[in-house]
Amino acid sequence: MLEVRSLRGGYGAVEVLRSVSLGIRAGEIVAVLGSNGAGKSTLNNTLSGLLPAFGGTVLFDGADLTRAHAREIVAAGLIQVPEGRRVFPNLSVRENLELGSYRRGRARRAANLERVYGAFPRLKERIMQRAGTLSGGEQQMLAIGRGLMSEPRLLILDEPSLGLAPLLVEEMFALVKRLNGDGLAILLVEQNVAQSLEIAHRAYVLENGAIAFSGTPAELLARSDLKRAYLGI
Repeated sequence: MLEVRSLRGGYGAVEVLRSVSLGIRAGEIVAVLGSNGAGKSTLNNTLSGLLPAFGGTVLFDGADLTRAHAREIVAAGLIQVPEGRRVFPNLSVRENLELGSYRRGRARRAANLERVYGAFPRLKERIMQRAGTLSGGEQQMLAIGRGLMSEPRLLILDEPSLGLAPLLVEEMFALVKRLNGDGLAILLVEQNVAQSLEIAHRAYVLENGAIAFSGTPAELLARSDLKRAYLGI
């Protein structure tokens, strides 16, 4: 579904991504793991068209999106839920969700709203509440719900567990697994190594803007040197 070949990118003249290659098949959860500063968010934003690619290729279902505008990438069904939630604090829960269907999924907005409310009953209870007054966990639900309103074919989740209480972290990973169980392909970009590897089909370890290791969770966990040096477990 997604094939990334030798992708380079960064900010201005500063190159952060150094020849990153990875792939995601339909129906997979693929984890990208790495510490702060490894280049995870730069990767997400380059794939989403928010940052320019310096070189390399991004193919989505065979279509070359390397230099496509962000709105074209959304229209293709490649949707990012950004780090830090980035909800619109002065808009209501419903208004935030409806913005998710601005470019894609508008014709089925009502049905998609019900789908999101089914996944997140707490959002339905707070439908007219301003997003800025929600708890951190509720804002994360809202951010994911907004992404689902775009009818994603591949959902990029950037640090969905960041800043959440331990119980909410468990809920968040259970939700990711449930969404994947419904057939949604997910690129899970996380610092939470242990729980990411519990639900991922495959994983890549990003270090200093390059892929240091890749494989199945079992393959990564079988290497004691990798666990100590890169996974912190």
